[in-house]
Amino acid sequence: MAISQEEQHAGGGRDYAEPAPQPFLGSSELRRWSLYRAAIAEFVATLLFLYVTVATVIGHKRRQDEGGDGEACGGVGLLGVAWAFGGTIFLLV
Repeated sequence: MAISQEEQHAGGGRDYAEPAPQPFLGSSELRRWSLYRAAIAEFVATLLFLYVTVATVIGHKRRQDEGGDGEACGGVGLLGVAWAFGGTIFLLV
């Protein structure tokens, strides 16, 4: 069942068909609510991600500046910062 080289060149050597090029953003899409809903959702998710993660990093840094090392519950620590980033991504995706 080997295909000869002439048969490969005759078919273009591809086993799929290229789709026709489409515009990135059509004018009809600007009138749809789904575009704006997606943009609002992206904005809110980014805002929540930045708020949670930056607040965690600032809290960790502030706790280090106060000399909170060695206390039993001295703050979130580096592992807590990593969990904040990972958990926020997990929830928002």
